[in-house]
Amino acid sequence: MKASEIRELSIEEIFTRVQEANDEYTRMCLNHTVSALESPAKIKEARRKIARLLTVLREKELQEVK
Repeated sequence: MKASEIRELSIEEIFTRVQEANDEYTRMCLNHTVSALESPAKIKEARRKIARLLTVLREKELQEVK
């Protein structure tokens, strides 16, 4: 998901997607410790997705304050 697509979402939608992405990331990390994932790069992608979501969420919060 690109940052431009995330910016179109509401704050509530972004927040729920952050929670879902965190759950997915946690599951991936746990599964990876038990047995190797098909693609360990997916962990990195998930971490970056969470960072993008949080960045846009913070931008929207700062815009509301102004």
